[in-house]
Amino acid sequence: MIIEWNPHMFSTDTCRYPFHPRAAYTPGPEARSPDPLADYVARMEAEGIDRAVLVHPEPYGDDHRLILDCLEREPARLWGTSLFYPLDADAPRKLRDLVCKEPRIVATRFHAHRGKTAYFESFDEEGVHTLWKTAGELGLVIELHIGPNFGAQVARMIRDYPDFTVLIDHLAEPNMGTAVEYADFLDLARYDTVYMKLSGLGHFAKDAPLYRSARGFTRMVIDAFGVDRMVWGGGTPTIVDAHLDRESEAEREQVKGGNLARLLMGHNRELR
Repeated sequence: MIIEWNPHMFSTDTCRYPFHPRAAYTPGPEARSPDPLADYVARMEAEGIDRAVLVHPEPYGDDHRLILDCLEREPARLWGTSLFYPLDADAPRKLRDLVCKEPRIVATRFHAHRGKTAYFESFDEEGVHTLWKTAGELGLVIELHIGPNFGAQVARMIRDYPDFTVLIDHLAEPNMGTAVEYADFLDLARYDTVYMKLSGLGHFAKDAPLYRSARGFTRMVIDAFGVDRMVWGGGTPTIVDAHLDRESEAEREQVKGGNLARLLMGHNRELR
């Protein structure tokens, strides 16, 4: 089974799905579609993708109308993630209400990079702890789209909440920090609850579609986390074959979807 954790939906209908006043960015016209879900379903069929986790994107802030509509249209094949503002005291309640309304929401996402403080400045802030704790207690995956400079702070969070599953996005954006900072992320591999996404290669490598130039780097990450805690998301699934060329076909299948299938089932999100 191939499962992609990454697709973003952007609609041209900004009346029905308006961008949030606090949006961190606005997608260009080329990223928007009159029916982004139909476009993605066509991609699933072309790439042989069986299931997917739609990532609720930053431009919509904590307004989840578009992703909820997508999940309603394709309940058998899709799950979704959520996004809230940790400094909003009402965010934990909003998250609980969202998961109650749509149980196929399987994660909430935290964003933090050097110089980007639209959501919070430090993982030590009370609002971040409260939202993280709420997500974990709901059985959600805690998805981190963060830069290497936050690795040490995240390690403290993981120690505070050792039973919560954490998924690090886009190889922890290695181009946004130093090698010394990135070592903190490699050190997170010691925790069995932490997974790493083999994604975002195009953020620092230019040889699409397989980004073979980054294989020395991805090998270091794969060796640290092991195939049991690597998951694919974004681009073509054959990226996995190119970057795990030393592993067996069965191990590559784990990264393409087997690990996510196990992870989602483990969080009471039935594979239907």
